[in-house]
Amino acid sequence: MSEAATHSTATSPAPPPTAEPGPGLLISLEPLLREWLPRQRWFAGKGRPVAGFSLVAATELLPVGTAKAGLLHLILRAHQPLVPSQGAPAHPGDCYQLLLGVRQTLPPRLAPALIGHVAEGPLAGRTVYEALYDPRLADVLLEALRSQAHVGELRCGRDMRHGIPEGLVPRVVTSEQSNSSIVYGDTFILKLFRRIVPGDNPDLELPMVLSREGCPRVPAPVAWMVAELGRGTDSGPDTHHVLGVLQPFLHGAADGWELALSVLAKGEDFTAEARALGRATAEVHTALTRALPTVTLGRPQLESLVDGMTGRLEAAAQAVPALRPYAPGLHTAFEALADLAAEGRTWTAQRIHGDLHLGQCLRSPSGEWSLIDFEGEPSKPLAERRMPQPVARDIAGMLRSFDYAAHSLQPPAAEWATACRAAYCSGYADVAGDDPRTDPVLLRAYETDKAVYEVLYEARHRPDWLPVPLAAVHRLATDPGADTP
Repeated sequence: MSEAATHSTATSPAPPPTAEPGPGLLISLEPLLREWLPRQRWFAGKGRPVAGFSLVAATELLPVGTAKAGLLHLILRAHQPLVPSQGAPAHPGDCYQLLLGVRQTLPPRLAPALIGHVAEGPLAGRTVYEALYDPRLADVLLEALRSQAHVGELRCGRDMRHGIPEGLVPRVVTSEQSNSSIVYGDTFILKLFRRIVPGDNPDLELPMVLSREGCPRVPAPVAWMVAELGRGTDSGPDTHHVLGVLQPFLHGAADGWELALSVLAKGEDFTAEARALGRATAEVHTALTRALPTVTLGRPQLESLVDGMTGRLEAAAQAVPALRPYAPGLHTAFEALADLAAEGRTWTAQRIHGDLHLGQCLRSPSGEWSLIDFEGEPSKPLAERRMPQPVARDIAGMLRSFDYAAHSLQPPAAEWATACRAAYCSGYADVAGDDPRTDPVLLRAYETDKAVYEVLYEARHRPDWLPVPLAAVHRLATDPGADTP
């Protein structure tokens, strides 16, 4: 994120003068946050008790003592007991970005945003709430981005080629899980990362790269917010953390998942859309190849890749008994890849989306597809999410997504999925020149790895959905060519 860091250092007007909240702030907030934080959809530590908090950074974006509504920006580390793996260090606790409104009394329209009433400490007698639901406080965030504000550890930067008009009415997006977003007047969307880690977040890094390449398939970042942490905190050496990205809001665009389900429910064909989506994916991949270095995966790297896939399969089979009968057949997908590597076969790896599926794609009213959410799998370490990988991983994720959509009907629309998968690969080949189906061993390995992940996820979180990936597992394990588009 070197470009973002460079842009964000320009001197510029800041929001109203602020002060660093005093050291007693946690005395006021901790009792409330112990109850509120674990209930949030984006809280990563569900199922483990919170032993306490430490304040990594705190900034008043609007003073809490004089304003009708104060705005606190906090970066908080939640300490949770964790049994480390043998030989692995104990986890220090996840860091979260919080935006808290502070008022004497909360108006009825903000009642759903209530966090609690403070009983002690410097905020005693005040009411604390989720600030994103307050239009006045949401405006403060947009103004900070517009003015490239520097407040405490916070740094805002922007691409001056894009104007940010005033008077845009904010509204919170309520459908997200791992992050939070505010839409401003159907013009921009501000995505705020809740669980934050040090380093270059690919959800800012890659769209900036694609913007420079002139790739129209990804909304270009208009502004961003980072935190420069480490000086006198417990966060380690001086590092930057990406906190949020402002991008154009694709007004009227249809979510790819919802669109596919709608088409399925009507019994209509989706192959033209699937082919166009394949072309859009290839455009993004080829732009990333032009802009960023690629690497060659030889035998050592492929053996490590296969070991990872094998280990995930073994762990999932231990956790999900229904997977165990298929494990020997699934192993053959990884063994075939290892055999090719042993024969000297190599593959090219590059930066990719990392978590591609229909829900990460938007179709404009004119029929153009865009790819969004380049963060990758949030549960994975940032370094892993930024590693070059074969494009087959993205392609396998999309092929599995067509299969999931087909299972929204009973009986599942197997022929619909097969046709969409083939059309997507054909569209990809139209742009990239290489059809993913001509490399069936690599594609099968990645599809198998994805299906194994899905089995474990559904068993833990959505048991009613478990038959969907198990059906794919059955095909992949019993007939190596059955799941080829």
